[in-house]
Amino acid sequence: MKQQVTVREFARLTTAAVTEPSLDYAQISASAFNWLCGSRARLASNGADLLHFYDARSLRLDNYVGVLETPCGTRIEILPKVHDRPGAEAASRRLLRRMIAVALDMKPREAGTSDLESFNAPLSEWVIAKFLAELRHVVKRGLRCDYRNVEENSGFLRGRLDVPRQMRQPLGRQHRFEIRHDLFGADRAENRLLRRALDQAATATQSPENWRLAQELRFFLHEVPQSTNVNADLRAWQGDRLMAHYRGVRPWCELILHRQMPYSLVGAWHGISMLLPMERLFERYVTSYLERVTNARVTFRRQAASEFLCVHEGERMFRLQPDVLLEAADRRWVLDMKWKQLDSSDRVNKYGISQADLYQLFAYGVKYLGPEGGELVLIYPKSASFAHPLSVFDLGKGLRLHALPFDLDQQELVGFANAALPMATT
Repeated sequence: MKQQVTVREFARLTTAAVTEPSLDYAQISASAFNWLCGSRARLASNGADLLHFYDARSLRLDNYVGVLETPCGTRIEILPKVHDRPGAEAASRRLLRRMIAVALDMKPREAGTSDLESFNAPLSEWVIAKFLAELRHVVKRGLRCDYRNVEENSGFLRGRLDVPRQMRQPLGRQHRFEIRHDLFGADRAENRLLRRALDQAATATQSPENWRLAQELRFFLHEVPQSTNVNADLRAWQGDRLMAHYRGVRPWCELILHRQMPYSLVGAWHGISMLLPMERLFERYVTSYLERVTNARVTFRRQAASEFLCVHEGERMFRLQPDVLLEAADRRWVLDMKWKQLDSSDRVNKYGISQADLYQLFAYGVKYLGPEGGELVLIYPKSASFAHPLSVFDLGKGLRLHALPFDLDQQELVGFANAALPMATT
């Protein structure tokens, strides 16, 4: 029997009985627990610390969000840890969908803003529903067909006769023809990828509506073979004007085929498995907002990488790469995003700010802002304990560091005027 478990970052998963399951503590089957333990070792070797052992019967999740599905049918939905109020599950799910849409650089029509707010199904079903809706749009506009060169042994003459191969035919098969011809059909890279993603979605979905639509679409793609080389077919995906109606479905197709997620627990098991590190997702979400509201006269640079920490034997070493660098005619701003919960009342523990983060921003300031100094900004998620900017940190050398909260629900930076950030709108 399939089990649906919804938790959030840093939750505990256990095989023991849980009397009051919550977003922070839930029970899973022993088979799912054992599979996760095995997957942990595999991911840890790749640098992804997804799970930690809490005790012999419990695991603690790290700051990854998304969906896991185990071979036994247990589906684990992991949400961001941002809401503690009633209805936190639905609010966190809506937020995660918005952040994924931004991370994939989807246009408003592709992201489906109204659906993001109203569709209250688990994350995996939402992804499948969006993929199927975009695929239906492609089918309505018509599958793109193309000519494909075919070489075959046929009982009738068609196209061009391959004379050398025909002459090598055995005496008993001289009534057959070795021919070459062009076949016009839908067997091309884009359609092969869509067929593979469609079959995977149809197998994984637990929604009757999604399953029914998937079967209808399978009828239109029944002559298209599945992609056997996803990477090669993705590279062959064309983006010309004749393929314009395919643009909306591509991000969802890649999502289904596990191409957009940095970590995946698929392997030999072909279930839904999509995981994102929350700090990277937060960075993309905030950066997208900043790029949209920054004054048009200011140069906006993502992941600036022009400066290095030191020079050793004539070679620059240790690249310094802030998340955002803003450049105006007479000044610069360095901004960095951190997915951490601060507490503005806990001055004894330095509000929860990591000393390493301050060292990092100090190095950015010295190298990118120069001897005249300037404004450094650390951006953290807004919470009940961190709703307003902290007082300015004076780092010396003219460097001033601001810790600002970012409101994830309203998608706005609180207190940006404190750092004199050149925002065109609020």
